[in-house]
Amino acid sequence: MKYAFDNLEKIKNKLFNRDLFLFLDYDGTLAPIASTPDKAIFSEGMKDILKQLCQKPNCKVAIISGRGLSDIKKQVGLEDIIYSGNHGLEIQGPQLSYKATVSPLYRKTIERIKGSLVAKLAKINGVIIENKGISLCMHYRLVKKDDIPLVKTIFHEIVIDYLVKGSIAIKPGKMAIDIRPTSWIDKGKAALWLLARENFREQCRSVLPMYIGDDLTDEDAFVALREIGITMCVGEKKDSAAQYYFKDTLQVRRFLELVLKALNKGSAWEIL
Repeated sequence: MKYAFDNLEKIKNKLFNRDLFLFLDYDGTLAPIASTPDKAIFSEGMKDILKQLCQKPNCKVAIISGRGLSDIKKQVGLEDIIYSGNHGLEIQGPQLSYKATVSPLYRKTIERIKGSLVAKLAKINGVIIENKGISLCMHYRLVKKDDIPLVKTIFHEIVIDYLVKGSIAIKPGKMAIDIRPTSWIDKGKAALWLLARENFREQCRSVLPMYIGDDLTDEDAFVALREIGITMCVGEKKDSAAQYYFKDTLQVRRFLELVLKALNKGSAWEIL
């Protein structure tokens, strides 16, 4: 994985004479990681950059998040953008609406698991159980370090029977674990589906996918798009499949500013 700001010329050359499909994670990418999900708010400056990017005829923007669809739409609050919630299980945008079908039995299973988690983890401070509608997430960022192994043990004791039966799937993230349907969809497949849809619409125009994310769940997208686009991770991680990395969310903003300038002028990028 190479440092993005040392390779701007290579990145710019890949963008030359091509439309851009920009895929962005939210937490840890557009907004700094916060102690609780409701506190992860991105700046007005970042919001303005995204708004301008969405208005470019040669740029499509999609937010692909683990958050529920209604939550991520509320956090970002922009039109003319594609929102993908629950790691691709829900997608909505201009002339686009998709939601994975789940059975009533699955929903009952999720409620049963939620009740068990709340009851058995009640005495451990810092655990947050988030119901995202189509999925359930256990956050443990605020849990004391010494208590984390116990939290994970209790979690797996509760879900193991459902996993063995194939009733649910789990997806580890950054200081969180998602319980989700046994669907084929993940962030990588969601990005590929949206890209294929865009390529079909454009047909003769060349579309370059660019994915920026920071979470373990973004690795699926890094792998899926690595050979056909540009993949970028927030934070240098030795085991990441991303091609490039940024040091933090501020550098993501700087980079998106450069992309916007390039789309506006088609000129050489300047490091701000």
